[in-house]
Amino acid sequence: MHRDSQARPVRFSAGTAAPRTALPAGACDCHVHVYDSRFPATPGARLLPPDASVKDYRALQQRIGTTRTVLVTPSTYGTDNRCMLEALASLGSDARGVAVIDGSESDAELQRLHAVGVRGVRLNLSLGVSGSVDLLRPLAHRIAPLGWHLQLLMAPDMLAMQGEVLRQIPVPLVFDHFGRIAPALAGRHPAHALLLDLLQAGRAWIKLSGGYIVSEHYLVDDPALDALAAGYLRAAPQRVLWGSDWPHATASSGLQPMPDDARQIDRLNDWVQQNGGPTTLQCVLVDNPAALYGFAPLASS
Repeated sequence: MHRDSQARPVRFSAGTAAPRTALPAGACDCHVHVYDSRFPATPGARLLPPDASVKDYRALQQRIGTTRTVLVTPSTYGTDNRCMLEALASLGSDARGVAVIDGSESDAELQRLHAVGVRGVRLNLSLGVSGSVDLLRPLAHRIAPLGWHLQLLMAPDMLAMQGEVLRQIPVPLVFDHFGRIAPALAGRHPAHALLLDLLQAGRAWIKLSGGYIVSEHYLVDDPALDALAAGYLRAAPQRVLWGSDWPHATASSGLQPMPDDARQIDRLNDWVQQNGGPTTLQCVLVDNPAALYGFAPLASS
């Protein structure tokens, strides 16, 4: 797909230009949230961003060239998935969902979520206010019959302490935001070694999302991200995903600068050029998401 350079301002994204990188057909953004004040925030929520709609996100897709989407229920709503599910219905067959549950849901409710496109659950032990590390095993066993994955976000020290548990989890694991590994911890912290082991063993996937979150300077252009991203790509290119993290709740909440999503695409391209080039870009943006989330094969042109 060739992208022109026409200015396209998009809500909750810095810059206006399209990426320099031409994306393959079926490119998927694997980490997106939507927010709507019609749905109340869970008590104690730490991030309370402004409304960010499917319409707003469609404008971002037009700018950066992605066509598939994975919606994730954000920490703001706790275990209330209604906002995510409404957006999922609006986006249709080119979208999948990652819900937040507490494990008490009925089989019928989980089957209903599966029928509308949910393919995993998230346990956010970083900014979330629902769930605890004690839910790792129960949630995994609850969702295993559905073929879902367990998406995790936790601090490196906690992650390293759960290594034995994670090696025994009966479902695929997905770690978002670079596994919460700061570039300075790469090759030093046992959590980074654990992630690489899980990736190479085919037990986990990693999202190259939120680079600006783990960067010491809160910037996707931070050159320190290069080695961290390259390490994941070398370890298991067939297990790497990409996500924008739009609408960047930490940025809209004033915790860091608003990233440029076109620049995020180009940074991904920088990383894959050193690790397989266009073949790896196709793998990260199209083939890997299709395998994990169950997207239909692309129609022949």
